[in-house]
Amino acid sequence: MKRILSLIAVTLITFTTATAQRISVVTESGATSIYRTLQEAIEGADSGSTIYLPGGGFSLPDSVKITKKLTIIGIGHKSDNENADGSTIISGNLFFNQGSSGSAVMACYITGNVNIGEGDAAVNDVTIRFCNLNSVQVLNSICQETVVNQCYVRGQSNFGQSPNVTIDNNVIFRIVEVGSGFIRNNVLTYNNFHSTYGYGSNVNTLENVNNSVISGNIIKLAKGYIHSGNGCTANNNLIIGGSWGDNPVIIDTTEDECFENLNGWAVSPVSRFHFKGDYAQYEHEVGIYAGDGFNEDQLAPVPFIISKSIPQQTDAAGKLNIKIRVKAGD
Repeated sequence: MKRILSLIAVTLITFTTATAQRISVVTESGATSIYRTLQEAIEGADSGSTIYLPGGGFSLPDSVKITKKLTIIGIGHKSDNENADGSTIISGNLFFNQGSSGSAVMACYITGNVNIGEGDAAVNDVTIRFCNLNSVQVLNSICQETVVNQCYVRGQSNFGQSPNVTIDNNVIFRIVEVGSGFIRNNVLTYNNFHSTYGYGSNVNTLENVNNSVISGNIIKLAKGYIHSGNGCTANNNLIIGGSWGDNPVIIDTTEDECFENLNGWAVSPVSRFHFKGDYAQYEHEVGIYAGDGFNEDQLAPVPFIISKSIPQQTDAAGKLNIKIRVKAGD
């Protein structure tokens, strides 16, 4: 019996290793299918399904368009998240096209952009959460209810005057064009924009943002200014390099004395935007930790294995003492 159980344990370990990079797709009814590539998973999934990506790299060509409601959930994008399988990396761009309203992508590192509404299609209620991505590009002005929450957005995002946008608790480089919505509790780094993109001096941190509430943000002005467009309400923002809006938060010290580790204002998990010292009082008033807060682990709300112990044989009582530790995001 002991030898049989030992063989079972070895088989379990071998099976787990062999299938570590397989992609699970779960339908709304709970049926599960396994795919080898992200492209196959997207193309084979029924509308309303959830695609679970393990740690590892998954390439996606631009020819793949999402035309049904799908939720893509990775294991996280931070290498220090205690996840034994590593980060989930999507190499390429995501396209949420006509028919994909209600979709979401969570807890992934995306080398490219999340594109919404290609071909003037109304793609509504798309959520991007706990991701590290290059940018969000809403490709027309009729998509509604786009949500970007608790992400690292490395480049400039364009929401195409789309209405009812929510951009909350992100570290984000620059925002251009929003029709209406809420821009709250973000850090806009605007770091070295001109040297990176080669633009002139008249470049705005917020540009063509209309009919929106802009509040509780930390906004870095490296070279440029803010132009919020028409019909906006701006209040309780901390502007580094200037002052703007109603009831601005003012700091009378250097940036390095105010924050833990700015890391050159880079859009990266290495950058730390916690207030310190006498300015800790602002932690829950402005920036990513204000409002509903920020998930520093950047973990999706699904359980995953962070450690496991499967003995090669049973103990003296004939029992196999298997220990598995799991963790899930908030």
